[in-house]
Amino acid sequence: MMRKRTRRDLGRGFTIIEVLVIIVIIGVIAAVVAPRLIGRIGQAKTAVATNNASALATAMKTYQIDCGLPESGASLTVLWERPSNVAEGAWKGPYIDNADMLKDPWGNPFILVIPGVKNADFDIVSYGADGQPGGTGDNEDVRKP
Repeated sequence: MMRKRTRRDLGRGFTIIEVLVIIVIIGVIAAVVAPRLIGRIGQAKTAVATNNASALATAMKTYQIDCGLPESGASLTVLWERPSNVAEGAWKGPYIDNADMLKDPWGNPFILVIPGVKNADFDIVSYGADGQPGGTGDNEDVRKP
């Protein structure tokens, strides 16, 4: 059985006040949740930097077995491209999957430090969000032997 729609049925819906109340509630929730999520993003980037630095350190150890330790001041590009001072037969790279691995989550290059501070041979360092040595929080250095 079909029911005939009346003018009163067609007028049902949300009033402007109800819509504004919902918008205010969503805004309050976003204001409370957003700062917590932003803090987690920084922690996640630090964790990614730590893992990537460890992977680069492993790749550098493999490079060191094949080619020896790079000269002081060399960059991590030795893991991606054969240096001109390394014999073609000795270099068995690339030692990383792609050149993007040479940058930390903040877009700054990882730094190869020879000799290392944590490791006698070398350290892999990310200077954090600010790209400068030292710092705390998101700007704290990540250093892996």
